[in-house]
Amino acid sequence: MENTSGCQLYKYDTDFFLVTKNNPAFFATDFNTNQIDDNFVSWLNFHNLNDRENIEKLCDRLKIDKLTVEDIFTEKRRPKIEEYPNYMFFSIRSALPDENNIFVLQQEQISFLLGSDHLISFQEKSSDHFLDVRDRIEKKRGKIRLKGPDFLLFRMLDAIVDNYFEVLEDITDSIEKLELKLIREANSDTLKMIEFQKRKLIELRKIVLPLKDITFQLDKIQSPFIEPDNHYYFADLKENCQAVLEEIDANKQILEGMANLYYAVQGQRMNEIMKVLTVVSAIFIPLTFIAGVYGMNFKYMPELGKPYGYYVVVGAMFVIAGTLLLIFFKRGWLTKK
Repeated sequence: MENTSGCQLYKYDTDFFLVTKNNPAFFATDFNTNQIDDNFVSWLNFHNLNDRENIEKLCDRLKIDKLTVEDIFTEKRRPKIEEYPNYMFFSIRSALPDENNIFVLQQEQISFLLGSDHLISFQEKSSDHFLDVRDRIEKKRGKIRLKGPDFLLFRMLDAIVDNYFEVLEDITDSIEKLELKLIREANSDTLKMIEFQKRKLIELRKIVLPLKDITFQLDKIQSPFIEPDNHYYFADLKENCQAVLEEIDANKQILEGMANLYYAVQGQRMNEIMKVLTVVSAIFIPLTFIAGVYGMNFKYMPELGKPYGYYVVVGAMFVIAGTLLLIFFKRGWLTKK
């Protein structure tokens, strides 16, 4: 898991990087005056929003608008990019696979403040989103140390999209297991699991679609905080988000097909039951008729005086029942395909 003590500050350029870990109070008093340097890229990440007082103090020192500060602590369903003279702000929702709870999609809101030489990110809680980003900075992998905070923002958004794919892979694995279970035994628990997975896909779609809109805006926006050469990367993110959405829709169709198959299987089982009941009824209706006739309380009935009348009637009943069974068997009504 990521550091839960409060905050991490990365300062780096092509030949140098420095990591400082401390609580929000430290950065609220020190980050603005001493930590921002035009010669370096600074990335400050808050791992939770519990210390609102010091976060607001830091934002005040950085001349962050009060509406932006309020948005950091408020869940936004339809994120959009807000541009200010000294920074750019937006919030998105992330998702992570949760092995402990297969019924709930683990998600949180992450806000970004992008300046000309720094990036500040605010996470609702400590979670494994940006381990690869830190590894790239520390080991100088890729282009991250050669570019500015806008490329760092791309890498962080790319890590979030990768998490979307991981969540989607977990859901896909669950769907495959449900398919096998549905084939072996279709019961109400299977249908419930299908509905749970469908709800997770719907929730995932709700949080991926806004990020797609954000990446589209970042691709088209003309802003001093994003280098024109880096627009390509945000366009690539948009395509990845579209790929996630398409896979979500494909899995939803699979789940709908599985639900239809469940009801079809239940309908087929009901048909088998009704077929058995119909066959039994068809056999016993003529036998019941015969028994009813000879159960009438008439004094004079032609067959009552016969010494073998009872055996003849019972034999006739067996012949009728056997004949009906033979007919049903030849027509395939008693064979299970």
